[in-house]
Amino acid sequence: MSTFELISKHGDHEEVIFCHDKAVGLKAIIAIHNTTLGPALGGTRMWNYKSEEEALTDVLRLSKGMTYKAAASGLNLGGGKAVIIGDPKVLKSEALFRAFGQYINALNGKYITAEDVNTGVTDMEYVFMETPWVTGIPKGLGGSGDPSPYTAHGVLMGIKASVQEKLNTDSLKGLTIAVQGLGNVGSNLVKYLHDEGAKIKVADIDQQRVKKQVELFGAEAVSSESIVTTQCDVFAPCALGAVINDLTVGQLKCKIVAGGANNQLAEAKHGEVLRELGILYAPDYVINAGGLMNVFVELEGYSSDRAFEKTRRVYDNMMKVFKLAKELNVSTHVAADRIAEERIHTIGALKQKHQGKSSRLFTTLKEVENR
Repeated sequence: MSTFELISKHGDHEEVIFCHDKAVGLKAIIAIHNTTLGPALGGTRMWNYKSEEEALTDVLRLSKGMTYKAAASGLNLGGGKAVIIGDPKVLKSEALFRAFGQYINALNGKYITAEDVNTGVTDMEYVFMETPWVTGIPKGLGGSGDPSPYTAHGVLMGIKASVQEKLNTDSLKGLTIAVQGLGNVGSNLVKYLHDEGAKIKVADIDQQRVKKQVELFGAEAVSSESIVTTQCDVFAPCALGAVINDLTVGQLKCKIVAGGANNQLAEAKHGEVLRELGILYAPDYVINAGGLMNVFVELEGYSSDRAFEKTRRVYDNMMKVFKLAKELNVSTHVAADRIAEERIHTIGALKQKHQGKSSRLFTTLKEVENR
């Protein structure tokens, strides 16, 4: 499949930028999906992709997800994402991220970046040396630092909403929750779940991460191969996407799927299959919006208290999805899409209707003041 065919397959993206600097080893792609609601904001992922086509597919899917995430969360942001191709253990350097920052700067604020898989606060500080269009920078520079605790807190709120909807209880105490992936979001989620009194099962390809959660919180270690099929009340995917697929969906032994990973459904049809199986699915871009909410607060002028207050809204946003799904008799991922698309359509039409009128209103007010 050609590059243009692949881009067309994954929706109407406004812009796709290929970034290359041979001297520093930079090969990156920035995908801007939609800026109807505001500038595109989404993190930069660094991954050793098997091919450039795989990288392009990933960034296209992720950027579209960010559009829907911002819209469903009520934020005035558009959707974008970036991927850097390469092994982060080998290629990371100040020069690479500063070169990448120059590409972002050339977009003049149309795309704002942040941390994502295999990128962190230090990397964003290097980007910040070249452009102001970056969030998640160190607190000493006026930023919010690592957004993962806020993403994890939002996931906790989404799990609570899902448990209320499916199990008719507002408590996680005694419930078994299986967390797949113990990176920044997954490990923070385990701490929150422990504080709530849940029984926790954990798995990660990095056994040191597993060992740490077992020692700190008494979690039960499960192999990476069997975590998807382990018996639990809630399965919380917090690793990479497409975990709910043709091979796994029929093997799930949970009542709820609610986790922090992006693009958990390999295909939309798997959302329908979950519904048929009686498994409640918390749409990923609604439940994992806490990190985006946090960096949005950073753009306004950062306050940790205000960021946590926003992440608590994930509970209400999730309940709106469940309510609409029941009203329309559709799966939850379809209901979430409806909510996001309706907001984009409504605000987009409003902007188009009043385009150019705000400046005239200002002039009229000034004329009145001068009389």
